[in-house]
Amino acid sequence: MKFNEQWLREWVNPAVETEALAHQLTMAGLEVDAIEPVAAEFSQVVVGEVVSVEPHPDADRLRVCLVNVGEPEPLTIVCGASNVAEGMKVPTALIGAVLPGGLKIKKSKLRGVRSFGMLCSSVELGLEEQADGLMPLPSDAEAGVDVRDYLQLNDVAIEIGLTPNRGDCLSLLGIAREVGVVNSAPVSEPAVAEVAATIADTLAVTLADPKACPRYVGRVIKGINPNMETPLWMRERLRRCGLRSVSPVVDVTNYVMLELGQPMHAFDLGKLSGGIHVRAAGSGEKITLLDGQEVVLRDNTLVIADDNRAVAMAGIMGGDAASVTDDTQDIFLESAFFARDAIVGRPRQYGLHTDSSYRFERGVDFDLPVKAMKRASALLLAIVGGEAGPVIEEVSSEHLPARRDIVLRAERISSLLGIDVSAAQVTEMLTHLGMKVTEQEQGWIVTPPSFRFDIAIEADLVEEVGRIYGYDNLPTASPVAALSAEPEHEIKQPAARIRQLLVDRGYQEAITYSFVDPKIQRLLLPDVEEVALANPLSAELSVMRTSLWPGLVQALSYNQNRQQSRVRFFEVGVKFSTQGDEIREKKVIAGLVCGSLNMPQWGEKLRAVDYYDLKADVEALLSLGGGGDQYCFTTAEHSALHPGQTASISRSDGAVVGWLGALHPSVARQLGINDSAFLFELDFSVFSQGVLPVFSELSRFPAIKRDIALVVSEETTAQQVQQVIAQSAGDYLSHLELFDVYRGEGIEKGRKSMAMGLTFQDTSRTLTDQEVEALISTILGRLTEELQATLRE
Repeated sequence: MKFNEQWLREWVNPAVETEALAHQLTMAGLEVDAIEPVAAEFSQVVVGEVVSVEPHPDADRLRVCLVNVGEPEPLTIVCGASNVAEGMKVPTALIGAVLPGGLKIKKSKLRGVRSFGMLCSSVELGLEEQADGLMPLPSDAEAGVDVRDYLQLNDVAIEIGLTPNRGDCLSLLGIAREVGVVNSAPVSEPAVAEVAATIADTLAVTLADPKACPRYVGRVIKGINPNMETPLWMRERLRRCGLRSVSPVVDVTNYVMLELGQPMHAFDLGKLSGGIHVRAAGSGEKITLLDGQEVVLRDNTLVIADDNRAVAMAGIMGGDAASVTDDTQDIFLESAFFARDAIVGRPRQYGLHTDSSYRFERGVDFDLPVKAMKRASALLLAIVGGEAGPVIEEVSSEHLPARRDIVLRAERISSLLGIDVSAAQVTEMLTHLGMKVTEQEQGWIVTPPSFRFDIAIEADLVEEVGRIYGYDNLPTASPVAALSAEPEHEIKQPAARIRQLLVDRGYQEAITYSFVDPKIQRLLLPDVEEVALANPLSAELSVMRTSLWPGLVQALSYNQNRQQSRVRFFEVGVKFSTQGDEIREKKVIAGLVCGSLNMPQWGEKLRAVDYYDLKADVEALLSLGGGGDQYCFTTAEHSALHPGQTASISRSDGAVVGWLGALHPSVARQLGINDSAFLFELDFSVFSQGVLPVFSELSRFPAIKRDIALVVSEETTAQQVQQVIAQSAGDYLSHLELFDVYRGEGIEKGRKSMAMGLTFQDTSRTLTDQEVEALISTILGRLTEELQATLRE
């Protein structure tokens, strides 16, 4: 919201300087982003009256003007502007004047005629970026008066950045109300005069969707003068607030929007057919907007229509078909309340953003439309004339927002803010903010005003008291709380430990969007039902992720396109799924590796990372809680992963807790990934299901080691062999490891050799060779029986 200080001080004028005023606004929650002069610096520019205009003797496009600048004799000034005319009042730069940009006015001779100054346009004074000619001043401007004083250019524009909950401050009225409360200063609103109807013309208004538009106010004004111009004072106020002057009718609606906060719109009455209908758009219905853009309306869009067609997108932008033009003489003026839910998100669906939609999305006072209509009617009749019909108002009272009473306790103010505020102060603060306040024992009953949609609970009122009291006046105190020590779960691994493990293994943590591109997600997970967003930021971010993989593969592609060939990412986040009408969240950890295993170095050749490297990282994660042997990796198939290099990860109870594998080559090609990539994803719940550490006695007796080489089927996994050995060896087996796998000469096709190292040890005595040989025999018998394994010769 941008406004100029002089206009604000007409409403409320506290005895503080500009910088102090800006600080007050910021501390009241209306952060001041910028303070800028409303005009560039220039000097010695006065009001000039063109006494006469004569053709230049030697130049067809130049005129020789006599200009009264309040001195005994008029000045001769040569001017090339097409709109210069006798009797015109215009800014005049005298000899020695300095204009914006450093241009200094000197005596000059133009095609043989001496010129003693310059007649100025608004562009030359730095007030506008373009202009058609000289800047005309009102006829009552006194010749010789300094233009800076006449236009009151010694003023500043203040821009504030409002939070979405403070839509009530998108107007001079709202800002003045805040300044008045902070400074205990009276606020003088401009008088809103009643405009009596002088004609009986009306239009029938139908609220077909009263939930979206519970109040609609309109008025017919006929016989306006389309040749009139917007007064300079109004054009200047609009300019200083960042709006461009268009025409008197449009300017008045914009002025009332800035002044009171009520967006308005005017239709050309002659272009409307029948009555006004506030309804939802029909599917596929089209409208050409004021900016010339034709849009196909969606059925969730509220429109203003006549009997034949939509003539405006409600609360967003008017249509071209019924727009006011330079020839319009009869208008229908509109002022309505549109519910926030009916407008929020609609402009973005069409790539639009307007001052009107910006306000309605944040909430506009539902009691304001009639007041705004009276104010706009009075201004229009004063500027363009005409005759006004009666005010038309259609209201669906049951659909207007309800203002519910809130109980505010004095004790709650004290406990949250740490201050004791007197009952009189609280009552005064809240009353000046427009609230209805009734004192009762131990507190107050407060009814929020119609323009404060953000006041709903007691904490909101406490915040208002603290805001007006002054955040910088609140005492600083250490919080006091009754705390109890929470027991630490030894089997539950903290997230920081999990992250640190992966960082130690060379990974970097990534944070990707929860919104993903549906095309990429369907490519990876075609069979998973998506959660579509009702109001997406863009088509590329229109569904919720059902896995962390879509974000990670996009991050890989992004990095590869920037010459980063070695990528190791992990992410901890939430994925989303549906079950019936319910949306469910599940916390997971996922990772991706691509490129070389290690960074380039002199002592070892580079090799590409493979499936088993990533498997080792996942096993390290699963072993954090001491329960790594509870999980097994089983060959499986997944739409996103390479057949033959894919495993599901399951717990000993059979529950699948994750996936691991190589990205499918066809998927990689479609995503533009030019190297082998490997992915994993685990349910985060596995880190809360570890094994409680238990001390085991250290043996003082020597261990016996045996190596066995087994020939097994290619389909037999090392995990299966190790499970059989562990179950057969009993308590004496203290360590088991796979140290070699061989295929080739001496091994028949379809089989492989796996060499296992076994270590036996007892805590109470030294084992004998005979006992160990008996255990080995038992183990080999179980292996032959269950896995058809044979001892390699």
